[in-house]
Amino acid sequence: MSELTHIDEHGRAKMVDTSAKEVTARRAVASARVSMSPSTVAAIRSNTTPKGDPLETARLAGVMAAKRTAELIPLCHPLPLTHVDVRAEIKDDGVYLEAEVSTNAQTGVEMEALTAASVAALTMYDMCKALDKSMTITDVRLELKTGGKSGDYKREEGTS
Repeated sequence: MSELTHIDEHGRAKMVDTSAKEVTARRAVASARVSMSPSTVAAIRSNTTPKGDPLETARLAGVMAAKRTAELIPLCHPLPLTHVDVRAEIKDDGVYLEAEVSTNAQTGVEMEALTAASVAALTMYDMCKALDKSMTITDVRLELKTGGKSGDYKREEGTS
């Protein structure tokens, strides 16, 4: 089991010791989609959803979630985030969400970006469920990451 980074010699889950790692600038972008009915999209566009502005509420929920990722994901390190931005774009078939997170730290912010995108999508569902309980959250995924020992990553177009 010594090859597994998050398992100790007794087979127990452990947080990786990053104290010997170099502090570097790190950035990650993740995205999610919320598919919904055309009438729900129209209500968002016309700002007539029953609970208020779902885009702004989802954006703020995503920012808050990024900052609390270490409380939600057991082996994540608490990180000093230097930037979090969540963007929401209305599409014909729903809402596209993108979360961008940055830090200067010894480990990356992929989980923070993924958490932000996920919670933003869940918030969109919560804000619009009175109109459309059949909404679907899909395509929660890492789009890119920079910094760290493993190097940069950018999702190629067309990959799922």
